[in-house]
Amino acid sequence: MRVLEAIKAGSKLLKEKNISTHVLDSELLLSKSLKKPREEILINLKENLNEKVLVDFNNYLIRRSKKEPIAYLLGEKEFWSRKFFVNKDTLIPRPETELLVDKLVNIFKKKRMTILDIGTGTGCIIISLLIELKNSTGMAVDISKKAISVTKKNANKFNLSHRIKFMHKSFKELYGKKFDLIVSNPPYIRRSDIKNLSDDIKKFEPKMALDGGNDGLDLIKKIIYKSKKILKINGTLALEIGNEQINKVSKILIDNKFRISCVIKDYRNNVRCVIAKYK
Repeated sequence: MRVLEAIKAGSKLLKEKNISTHVLDSELLLSKSLKKPREEILINLKENLNEKVLVDFNNYLIRRSKKEPIAYLLGEKEFWSRKFFVNKDTLIPRPETELLVDKLVNIFKKKRMTILDIGTGTGCIIISLLIELKNSTGMAVDISKKAISVTKKNANKFNLSHRIKFMHKSFKELYGKKFDLIVSNPPYIRRSDIKNLSDDIKKFEPKMALDGGNDGLDLIKKIIYKSKKILKINGTLALEIGNEQINKVSKILIDNKFRISCVIKDYRNNVRCVIAKYK
C-alpha cells in the first residue's frame, strides 16, 4: 500500500466514526507511524509502506476511532506556536488559554515578575509566559505527581528548568512566598455536566482537571481565597473560567478585595478569562 492509499483508507474509517477531522488525523497518524513530518509524507504520496508501518498506523486508527484524542496519540499539542509534550495525565492545552497568555504578556512585558501557575498540567501557561517575560521566574504547582513530570519535561525542552520551581503539592500548602502574578486554568466544569462532554474529553482527559464540583466553582473559590495570602499588594490574579461563570466569579473576587482589571472573550464571544488586582 502507498501513502496516498493509506491516508484515504484511514480517513474513510475515521469519517465513518464521525471524526470531523478525519483527513488531517489520518495524515498525522501516518506521519507518526512513519516517524516523518506530515509535510514530507504529503510530497511522497507514491511511497510504498512496509508492514510494520501499516500495523502501527492501523493501531493508531483504531484508538482514534474510539475517540482517543489525537494529541494523546501524537504525544504533543501545539500551544503558543510551540509543540508541548502531552499525555493522559494532563489536560490538553486549548486555544482559549492562549488568549490569556497573550493578554498577560502584553500587560507585563519588560517587567520582572514572580509567577505562580496553579494546576500547571503540561506547564504550557508558565512556560509560554517565561519564554516571553525574560526577566521573570516562576513556580509550577500541581497535585498530580505525573502531571509535574510532564511539566518538567516541557521545561527542559524549552531550557527553562532553571527559572521554574516545581512543586508536587496542593496550592493550599503554599506559605511564605509572595507572587506578583498568580495564573490558573482550574477545573471549572460542573460535576453534573461532565457526562454531557464529548467522548474524547470525558473518557480520556483526567477527571481531576475537569471536575469543578457541584457549581463548577470549588477550585476557583479556593484559589481566590488563597491568593489573598500569597499575592503581593497590587498583585494580579488571572483565571480561566467557564462560559457562564463571569458574574459569580466577579462577585467572589470583589467580595475578597479584588478589583477586576479586564475580561477576555473567546472565539465564540463568551467571557472565558478574568484578570483582577488584589487591592
